[in-house]
Amino acid sequence: MNALIVSTSKIYGSPYLAYLEKPVKAFFKDKRQLLFIPFARPGGITWDAYTALAAEKFAAFGLNLKGIHEFEDMSEALKSADGVFTGGGNTFLLLKTLYDHNLVTPLSAAVKSGQIAYMGSSAGSNITGLTIGTTNDMPIVHPPTHDALQLLPVNINPHYLDPIPDSTHMGETREQRINEFHHCNDQHVWGLREGSWLHVRPDIVTLEGPHTARLFRKNQAPIEIAPGEVNLTL
Repeated sequence: MNALIVSTSKIYGSPYLAYLEKPVKAFFKDKRQLLFIPFARPGGITWDAYTALAAEKFAAFGLNLKGIHEFEDMSEALKSADGVFTGGGNTFLLLKTLYDHNLVTPLSAAVKSGQIAYMGSSAGSNITGLTIGTTNDMPIVHPPTHDALQLLPVNINPHYLDPIPDSTHMGETREQRINEFHHCNDQHVWGLREGSWLHVRPDIVTLEGPHTARLFRKNQAPIEIAPGEVNLTL
């Protein structure tokens, strides 16, 4: 398996995907047929428009990207693809649409077998875990199950935010929300800060980017993980 699990496609002060230019170019090098999965965007932007945004940036990187929805048979399109990028948006909508089109199983199998190199950002990263139970999104629709692609033996929490010192906000912090998740669930949760990503390969997993990640384990104190080689289920 070869996967980039990216916290966000855009960081503050930088255009869409710009900070990821070098890793994306290296990751998809020599890949001829790349598909974009635009299903996460609810309203305001069509699948065609979202695909055009991603395709324009990939073209600037020297890569050709087509929307999976442009193919009459999306499952067949997966069989001939050697790379996939799933963009961000609403994770519930993304997963429901993948289930609606019977794409969860073939996509997961294609990535796990190494046929397809997979890159996901935000919602596209949420679906790489065991479930989408640690997404930050509201359940605007209901997929048949929260079970995701299960490429990883953990859950992902993209856009992880640390508590703000001296904040007067009285709502739960992200850490408190993940602790609530662990009252009812056992799997580890990786909090990925914006600008960071996991690169998952068969023999090694690395945390990349400028930030540490926060690893949450049930009934244990969270720990900070430095960039470099990591163990997902430490």
